[in-house]
Amino acid sequence: MMLENISCIRCVDGIGKMVKNGFSAGGKQRYKCRICGITRLMDYSYSAYSFGINRKIIQLTKEGMGIRGTARFLNISTTTLLRRLLHIASSLKAPAIAKAKVYEVDELRTFIKRKDKLIWVVCAYERESRRIVCFATGRRTNKTLEVVLKSLRLAKASRICTDRLKNYGYLIKDTLHDTSRFATNHLERMHLNLRTHLKRLARRSICYSRSLALLNAVLKIYLWG
Repeated sequence: MMLENISCIRCVDGIGKMVKNGFSAGGKQRYKCRICGITRLMDYSYSAYSFGINRKIIQLTKEGMGIRGTARFLNISTTTLLRRLLHIASSLKAPAIAKAKVYEVDELRTFIKRKDKLIWVVCAYERESRRIVCFATGRRTNKTLEVVLKSLRLAKASRICTDRLKNYGYLIKDTLHDTSRFATNHLERMHLNLRTHLKRLARRSICYSRSLALLNAVLKIYLWG
């Protein structure tokens, strides 16, 4: 029997209609789309399987809510939330980097697991679009900086603005490099936004990241989610 009032969430414009398709292991009625074949329940006992839960996780992460706070608000376990964050981040792609633009590159210091284990977040900020187009995390070495600078070279950046960290002098051509005063003001202001909105990046906080993978996931969701 076709259920006229239940449309498929996957099909474009909800053109697919759901029909009954047996029962779940818990005895609940399952439904199947006649067009794409997706199956689902109408009511899930566990909130983590509710429709739209990933979108709520993204919204709460971008609002700066912590792991335990988000888990309490959505009524799901912290373990499930951590897995979802990593899964959501893996599906996000960095924005396309426009060619021949002016970029600012700077580092933001944070820590992993404990406060003596320092990690730097190296970001590239495009002035025209006013967004961070790529970032890398790791130690403050040429290897970490090169991950970001390689992307900018491929984009044929017209100018790369940095502070006077000597490492940049070895990695950027003098014709492209700008170390003038206030050259990275826009990116430094963006870093202030990150520290304000994401508690794990605050200078004096106990809400630090326990793993580098989770730090990368939260940054991807905040910047590109």
